[in-house]
Amino acid sequence: MSERSTPFVKICGLKTAHDVEVAVAAGADAVGFVFAPGSPRTVDAATARALVAGVPDGVLTVGVFRRQPVGEVRRLTEESGVRAVQLHGDEGPEYYEELRAPGRTLLRATAEHVKRCGELGEDLLLLDAPDPGSGKPWNWGSAEFSAPVGRWLLAGGLTPGNVREALAATGAWGVDVSSGVESERGVKSPALIRAFVEAARG
Repeated sequence: MSERSTPFVKICGLKTAHDVEVAVAAGADAVGFVFAPGSPRTVDAATARALVAGVPDGVLTVGVFRRQPVGEVRRLTEESGVRAVQLHGDEGPEYYEELRAPGRTLLRATAEHVKRCGELGEDLLLLDAPDPGSGKPWNWGSAEFSAPVGRWLLAGGLTPGNVREALAATGAWGVDVSSGVESERGVKSPALIRAFVEAARG
């Protein structure tokens, strides 16, 4: 991924072909599919594969996992055809080593303060709220906040109404949103997706 003049935007938790089409048309750089169990946004590998098939090469397709065995992560990644893996949890560097493959991007999502991207072998760092997908923000506006070194995405409680302020306050390389572009929990709003991308690009 080259240097950018505008923020990288990822729309996560997509479940339908229409959601994917809207996100891509709006200019999203990445689209995410949730494989972690227990979420209203969870899809199976076959559904994700059908959705991934409609995504242009220039848009990154991301599988999202949370505290799942590395074998399960690898299997779902290969069956779905996503080109990136996002891990939420306490996975160690051995996870990233086992999942690394040519052409695959690895994302580490954490609610902890991290000094730099790449500490565990990830290509991109994602700073999220303690309860991912809840729409609850974390205190990125705090005076104690210090941005990590390297490429990182800000997530957690972002909406079309606050994403520009969040980017200005943190200097994040990019942003990730799921619940902030939903009309109800687990249901994406085309209008909010478009508004979020437009606001993030400023």
